[in-house]
Amino acid sequence: MIHYTHCPVCGGASIQPCLTAKDHTVSQEDFAIWRCNSCTVRFTQDAPGPDEIGPYYVSADYVSHSDTRKGFINYLYHLVRKRTLAGKRNLLKRETGLNKGRLLDIGCGTGAFLNMMKETGWAVTGLEPDVNARKKALELYNIQPAEPEKLFGLEPASFDAITLWHVLEHVHDLHNYMQQINKLLAPGGKLFIAVPNYTSYDATVYRECWAAWDVPRHLYHFSPGSIELLFEQNSFRVNAYKPMWFDSFYVSMLSEKYKNGKGNIIRASWNGFVSNLNAGRDKKNCSSVIYVAAVIPS
Repeated sequence: MIHYTHCPVCGGASIQPCLTAKDHTVSQEDFAIWRCNSCTVRFTQDAPGPDEIGPYYVSADYVSHSDTRKGFINYLYHLVRKRTLAGKRNLLKRETGLNKGRLLDIGCGTGAFLNMMKETGWAVTGLEPDVNARKKALELYNIQPAEPEKLFGLEPASFDAITLWHVLEHVHDLHNYMQQINKLLAPGGKLFIAVPNYTSYDATVYRECWAAWDVPRHLYHFSPGSIELLFEQNSFRVNAYKPMWFDSFYVSMLSEKYKNGKGNIIRASWNGFVSNLNAGRDKKNCSSVIYVAAVIPS
């Protein structure tokens, strides 16, 4: 169990509880979420440590590990996944300026994104903690992800792009990961990090039932300001902010289920739509934001 006496991002001592959220996916346990009054990050207090967290990922409904199509929401996820994967591929090519390059995908799940990039000519490397997801990647795409510990044994300056699609919020060793990623990027390389945004409209509507709290698997809950500070602390500069339009609908549908015991597609769709309207005015308002960053030259 990890009990913070100081903020895990900025180190500040002004921290306090702000809400309690339930693990709807696996354990049905309640977890306290605290906030930092200095940098505005929120974090799961008393979360399981690295040696304790494994059982909280064991669920047939955990789509990134199982590739399940069970249930309407997961079916919808797969329905739009091909389009979202293509969007990520095009984003990488545009931001790196490369049609072919070297990609490291941290937390690659069952390997769908790696496979798409491999098919377009990229040299791909994946890291994934879940053994079943690694087996699925081999079975589906003939891709063999390594365990996350291999991150610290990779060759410096060996990747043109490093991606963490909804992964950073799961990483216990936050600052060491960011520093190692800095070392692994080749000159001119780009870092792509997608995380949920608790300042979004849908998060405000669903409050403690917001599905993207996803406790205790999500250790940190970022605002745009707090993740920008994390980048700065580890010598990165944010170059661009990209909205993840589908996430507002997906998260709203799950949140409706958590809040009311059943899904209300109309209400969830409306809340997702309003959330995206807000993001249309400012991309930092999106339910999930992709941050594109580069290393600050020393």
